[in-house]
Amino acid sequence: MMNRVVLVGRLTKDPDLRYTPNGVPVASFTLAVNRTFTNQQGEREADFINCVVWRKPAENVANFLKKGSLAGVDGRIQSRSYEGQDGKRVFVTEVQAESVQFLEPKNSGSRVDNSSSGGQDFPFGNNKSHGPDNQNQGGYTRVDKDPFANDGQIDISDDDLPF
Repeated sequence: MMNRVVLVGRLTKDPDLRYTPNGVPVASFTLAVNRTFTNQQGEREADFINCVVWRKPAENVANFLKKGSLAGVDGRIQSRSYEGQDGKRVFVTEVQAESVQFLEPKNSGSRVDNSSSGGQDFPFGNNKSHGPDNQNQGGYTRVDKDPFANDGQIDISDDDLPF
């Protein structure tokens, strides 16, 4: 059996961070994910997917993502039910996120800082272990630095060429 979900979309509102009675953080948010096709009027529609993330990644999501932030979610679909305020059974299907990737650079207007999946180095955002003038993080060029800023030329040695 396989239950795997990979989504990329924008948050429809700020994440909602709560804590269980045992003190475990849990954040819920909704991703608007564009469909790959247009409707009869030529407009692109979106699906609104409810997501839940737990523990430290939940706190990171709540601290660094906001309405409109671009995020990638990797997880699984889970269904549950509960009794609503009117006494009727309510069924919910949502994505249990195992990791959430912050997909925009920190300075793009979002509060995005890093991946919520453990503080790994990604091509953008994390300045904790690198100076502000450092153009390379974890083998990637920072997206807010122009690699051609020096008169449009970059230095490449013969050893760097694949041929």
